[in-house]
Amino acid sequence: MTAHASGAAPRHELIIQPDDGVAAVLALIDSAKKSLRLKQFTLTQHDILLAVEHAHKRDLHVRVMLNQHHAAGRRVNDETFDKLRHAGVKVEWANPEFALTHEKSVLVDGEVALIATFNMANKYFGETRDYGIVTRDPEQVAEIERCFDADWKREAFHPNGKSGLTWSACNSRPTMAELIDSARHSLDVQHPKFVDATILDRIAEAQHRGVRVRLLSGGKHGISGADAPDTFSSLRILRRSGVQVNRQKHLKLHAKMIVADDRRALVGSMNIDHRSFDVRRELGIVLDDKQIVERLSAVFEADWSKAEPYQPPDPLDVAAHGHGELPDDPDFAHE
Repeated sequence: MTAHASGAAPRHELIIQPDDGVAAVLALIDSAKKSLRLKQFTLTQHDILLAVEHAHKRDLHVRVMLNQHHAAGRRVNDETFDKLRHAGVKVEWANPEFALTHEKSVLVDGEVALIATFNMANKYFGETRDYGIVTRDPEQVAEIERCFDADWKREAFHPNGKSGLTWSACNSRPTMAELIDSARHSLDVQHPKFVDATILDRIAEAQHRGVRVRLLSGGKHGISGADAPDTFSSLRILRRSGVQVNRQKHLKLHAKMIVADDRRALVGSMNIDHRSFDVRRELGIVLDDKQIVERLSAVFEADWSKAEPYQPPDPLDVAAHGHGELPDDPDFAHE
């Protein structure tokens, strides 16, 4: 975990997966002294579940909110829901107002929060490139807490728009667009999915105005058959506009991260997907912390150097879709 050298706890810290592993999450949960809230798309990791149950046994005020089903209807949290409820933990399904709750957050004592791209499942601590941001910014933590309570009570939530957080379905698309539009020299995009014309247009426009744009994708791996045509077409369009497109294969790409000019970054749960922006609960954060942004840029650079130039197949040539891809993993899907 990246931290600052000063004695005081930094405002933000960076978690890098799989480097930091599940230990980084366990340390955060175990640090709780009063309360613990988790809002998760997938929560199946055994040690994390034990830590949540232990927090409850320590008489902390523990609440857990779980996404009920994946986009295709698959249910992965039922066993976790029953296990936590049997242990006496307060657990509820996520707000049904949203098609999915894809947010991945942990809130400790109303003072510290984790905003993650990774799910709380074994795969995401050993096989995938993912990131997490730990924030101690009082305004950000209070806003995450306010959203948790609103979703728990099935009430409306409206972010203030000035905290540096980006929410779906509220302000995530314009926030991502603004970051891309702000780039003047370089734009590094590490995302697996490209199913939103507004963001596609913004990335192409950045290349057109002379920004060096590099896009690190995961190819077809984890992309549904329904989303593959749009993702392939988007990447082909961007390549024709001059964007450098590589495919990451040394780790499964699950991260959702953009760095502009090596100065500002956006990390969060939202894919570049109109559903992520418009109908799902998602959470991200915009950062200008020099040390964290430099570290994100360094990880991107290392991943880029290990990746290969990618020529996405013709969306209509289904037989070519799997060429050069990682072996199929039915449990790895970009929702």
